[in-house]
Amino acid sequence: MAKPFVTALVLLGIFSQSSKTALEEFAQLRNEADLARASGDVRARLHAILKIEKLLNDAPDAIEAAAQAYAEVGDTHHALDFLSQFAELGQVDDRLLRGENKTFAPLEKLPEYKSILKRFASNKVALSRSDTALYLQDQGLLAEDIDYDPRSRSFLITSVLEKKIIRVTPEGKTTDFAQSPSHWPVLAVKVDASHNLVWATEVAIDGFAVAPKFDWGRSAVLCFDLSTGALRQRIEGPAHSALGDMALTRAGGPIVSDGDGGGIYRVSGDRLERIDRGDFISPQTPTTHPDGRHVFIPDYARGIAVVDLAGGQLIWLNRGNVKKYALNGIDGLYFNEGSLIATQNGTSPERVVRFRINSTLTDITSEQIIEKATPTLGDPTHGVVVDDFFYYIANSGWSEIDEHGNLKTGSKPTPARIMRFRLRSPSSPKSQHQLMRMP
Repeated sequence: MAKPFVTALVLLGIFSQSSKTALEEFAQLRNEADLARASGDVRARLHAILKIEKLLNDAPDAIEAAAQAYAEVGDTHHALDFLSQFAELGQVDDRLLRGENKTFAPLEKLPEYKSILKRFASNKVALSRSDTALYLQDQGLLAEDIDYDPRSRSFLITSVLEKKIIRVTPEGKTTDFAQSPSHWPVLAVKVDASHNLVWATEVAIDGFAVAPKFDWGRSAVLCFDLSTGALRQRIEGPAHSALGDMALTRAGGPIVSDGDGGGIYRVSGDRLERIDRGDFISPQTPTTHPDGRHVFIPDYARGIAVVDLAGGQLIWLNRGNVKKYALNGIDGLYFNEGSLIATQNGTSPERVVRFRINSTLTDITSEQIIEKATPTLGDPTHGVVVDDFFYYIANSGWSEIDEHGNLKTGSKPTPARIMRFRLRSPSSPKSQHQLMRMP
């Protein structure tokens, strides 16, 4: 799923050491790049793009933009080098494969360029280590987030277009759990079974026809009774916010990210307390570390940050090292036994991947592709770890709608899938025991 309030921010910058916020920092750099383009000053434009590339922690899209800027100034060596880095990160540019980007036309006969195109083609090869657990037969849902209720052994799934939360059994039986109290799209959902609660968010997505126009730009955190679906609490978010993703602390406290305004909030009683320092551009689904102190926050443009909740310190995974892994475009992120599982609908190709991290929580040491480039993956959105499996939403439907939430001309919705990936070997005693009671 490429949220409208995310895709508009993919090339945003970061919070610098100055007093500027992330959005202010990027606005300045973007203005520099735009002015340079308008004046035909390709070297000034290259200078601005290289600043953005570093501010985005060498995100793949920014690396490719730098390759194009180098090609525009006639620096073939650096253009090929940056384009090669883009390919090494597992990325693909279909326009280059089709020969549609004329900026790189002078490079097309070079053997190095042809080698890069071969790597693009290799990166497009489909791969899947998961299988289909169930289908969501209601094609109009636009399924977004998913969590698991261990009491009823069922999933709770949010619907953007039908503005509700549904309950789905492992066999695929579906019932309504709760409606959005404001008649807005429902995005995040998290189950706190120990307190008999369900936390969720509703967002009047700017420009979406299914949300009342006079509410556009508003969002709220919701709390429901897990047993009855009754609304217990509603906390209005800041103006012009999109509280789209959420995690729960060990104590059950929600941490909510604003994919539009860049803020990270913690629910404190009946209000939201902002806890970030302006580092994020489009933060997505946080996930907490078992130590209760650290939280991993993916930024759609910048990568994965590790935040110390006690002191507020922040580091970016793999910053400053040789870039081996694409960490941008993450929508959902989940910690599991020393690994981070990510649904990446902002990479090309879109994919689901497991990253192994080191014990100091500073670097990624390896990656394992769970699924990529399959005909049925579509836009993967979110997932949930249940015992030995990672369940995630594939073919969500986001690719079939336009910026107003309407079905694209010629598009036909198909049922979303809940895919299942085995996290542990089935040979372990724990796995064998748990598999007997899982779908």
